Amino acid sequence: MYRFLLILLCFVMAPTMAIELIAEPKISAQFSQAKASGTFAMLDVKAQRWIGHNADRAATRFSPASTFKIPNSLIGLATGAVSSVDDVFYHHDGQPKYLKSWEHDMGLRGALPISNVAAYQELARRIGLPAMQQQLDQLNYGNHQIAGGVDQFWLNGSLTISAIEQVQFLTRLAQGALPYPAEMQAAVREIALLEVGKNWKLYGKTGWTGRKQPSIGWFVGWVEQDGKLYSFALNMDIPDASDLPKRIEIAKASLRTQGLLPVVK
Repeated sequence: MYRFLLILLCFVMAPTMAIELIAEPKISAQFSQAKASGTFAMLDVKAQRWIGHNADRAATRFSPASTFKIPNSLIGLATGAVSSVDDVFYHHDGQPKYLKSWEHDMGLRGALPISNVAAYQELARRIGLPAMQQQLDQLNYGNHQIAGGVDQFWLNGSLTISAIEQVQFLTRLAQGALPYPAEMQAAVREIALLEVGKNWKLYGKTGWTGRKQPSIGWFVGWVEQDGKLYSFALNMDIPDASDLPKRIEIAKASLRTQGLLPVVK
């Protein structure tokens, strides 16, 4: 296997951290089979072992798109913009939305699973620019940039983050190690839960920068299996909306190559 040395800045835990991402041929094969261009980074937290595909891209920052809904949820709770994940803060204005599922009142518990952009824009406006900037600086999230409006920066390309940085952030959330009360982190983990099996749980969030080229898709999250934690992030080019399902398909297939998640029969 080939080894790539990534020198990345990690301002939260240490001034500089060297990350060795080991190229895993079985994971690279998933991208080849799907005819997709992208990256996958996974951290075995206990072993502190990084594996994946396309190390250079794993260190490259892109707009987080809707994956930002995870930190946005935390920030909303931490700043008091919402009182809980069940606080109904979004009220449908009666106008048609991108998805019919967005056309009703809801709180974070309802808004995160369906990726309600309008709801999270309302949440960001409640938080406000000064508090949002302070929170992103505290989290050391990506490049910290929020130009272009408090309800646009994670969509317009101002805020960017790499797959490696996504994994680092999600690892801390999964461990309850972010600078927020434990119950807030637990509440966000709860609404980010996607699937549950006999000895495993899958948490995560997708993202898509839209049809404007280059269009980037994300699937980020973590797996808890047999008492161990594995955090991951995938991003890939999305030349056409029909390619969106590949985000989850490739990520899950990559996880399965490492003995995570059940094998599809």
